[in-house]
Amino acid sequence: MKILLVRLSSMGDLIHTLPAVEDLSKNRSDIELHWLCETGFSDIARLHPFVKKIHEMGWRKWRKHLGKSETWHEIGRLKTRLDQERFDFVLDSQSLIKSAIFAKMANAPVFGLDRQSAREPLASLCYREKFNVPKGKNAVWRNRELFAQVFGYQMPSEMNFGLNVPNEGYLNGLPAQYFVALHATSRDSKLWPLENWLALLQKLYEDTGNLIYLPWGNDTERQRAEEIAAKFPFAKVCGRMNLLQAAYLLDNACGVVGVDTGLLHLANAFDKPLVGIYTDTDPVKTGVQPSKWAVNLGNIGQIPRVDEVFEQLKKSIAVKNGTV
Repeated sequence: MKILLVRLSSMGDLIHTLPAVEDLSKNRSDIELHWLCETGFSDIARLHPFVKKIHEMGWRKWRKHLGKSETWHEIGRLKTRLDQERFDFVLDSQSLIKSAIFAKMANAPVFGLDRQSAREPLASLCYREKFNVPKGKNAVWRNRELFAQVFGYQMPSEMNFGLNVPNEGYLNGLPAQYFVALHATSRDSKLWPLENWLALLQKLYEDTGNLIYLPWGNDTERQRAEEIAAKFPFAKVCGRMNLLQAAYLLDNACGVVGVDTGLLHLANAFDKPLVGIYTDTDPVKTGVQPSKWAVNLGNIGQIPRVDEVFEQLKKSIAVKNGTV
């Protein structure tokens, strides 16, 4: 049975869908799973080996050029490719009007959330089969429950992301032990003060002697990383990386600390010891999946202290390594 999963964006949304894909791989090995997503996030889908084929779309680019004929030619070519796959059905797990419209392009029955469950209730009008998944639960649980209902199995008691970084994500020259500091995020209100980062990195190096890597995604973030690294020889500014390379960096780190950003959720998906720093968002809604070694600190208007973050990261690493 060939199925198309529609989960277009953002990075966090795709990451939070991966445990459902892992459940599916364990319970329905007969499924050939394809995934339709935004080009910029397709590497997230590539991290799960059960995904047979990825179909990329470029709505973030297309919506800025809807008056150009080439935009509509690209949309038409996507529709043709999807139609040619002859899917048995399409599962729109995003439940937006936008995702429902793209799901209909595959010319196959579309399944999704019912009106009471969908993020945008009108999207449910596009679905042949509709499923009720209670709101008020986190995104990972809701995705897993939706998949379990659609594919006819009971949600497993254990949750795993099931990720594997393909060879093209490999990075050379990394030390055996290092930290990753995710200092950058989508808006300034979610940043942690620069002086806090400087104090934390100093404490981490004095305690462990490990290098600390600083990823970035744009010029502003790179400048911030360079400003931090200029203070310390043990802080290393990463080169430009794609998402697979960032995944490799995170997967091999001994610990990760970061603000509310997609890469923090990716580190969480790799089950790394980590601390999430929240200053302008509620971690109950946007935080990482908590575990014995993955912890969210802070909240809206509640900026975590340096010593609080440092001690929690040390504890998370110790618990993960079984030394406490």
